Amino acid sequence: MATSVDKEGLRDAYQDVRADTSDTNWALFRYKGAQIIHDCSGTRLDELKQMLADDERAFAFVRVSAGDEMSKRQKFVLLTWIGSAVGTLKRARVSIDKALVKGVIQNFAVELQLETPDELTDEFLRSHVDKVGGANYGTGTRN
Repeated sequence: MATSVDKEGLRDAYQDVRADTSDTNWALFRYKGAQIIHDCSGTRLDELKQMLADDERAFAFVRVSAGDEMSKRQKFVLLTWIGSAVGTLKRARVSIDKALVKGVIQNFAVELQLETPDELTDEFLRSHVDKVGGANYGTGTRN
C-alpha cells in the first residue's frame, strides 16, 4: 500500500515551528498505518528525543538558533529518524516517503538522518546549521 501524507496537518505544524510568534521549536511526523501525520509538537529538544523509538521511522522539523553574538538567526532542520530496530524493507521505503514529506516541508537549511537519539542535541544540530549558514561576524562566543 502506498504511503500518503496528511498535507494539511503537516503544513499547520510546519508553519507553527516557523512562526516567529510561536514557542514551538519542533514538530514530529509519524506513520499511522499508511499515512504520515503530524503526531505532536514541543518546545524542548529533549522532549522530541524521548519520542523517538528504536522500532519506528519518523520525520521531524526543528528550529535551531544559529549565528553568533552579532548575528542571531533562526534556521530549520528536517530530520529523518530510522530506529536501529527498523527492518530493511521499511528502511528502504523511507527515502520514497521523505519525498512526500518534502512536498510540504520545503524550507530548511539542513537535512539529517538520525539512528540514535544521542545524536539529537542542540550542539549537533547547530554545528550542521553553522556549516551551511554563511558568515559569522562575532568573536566566537555565543550568548
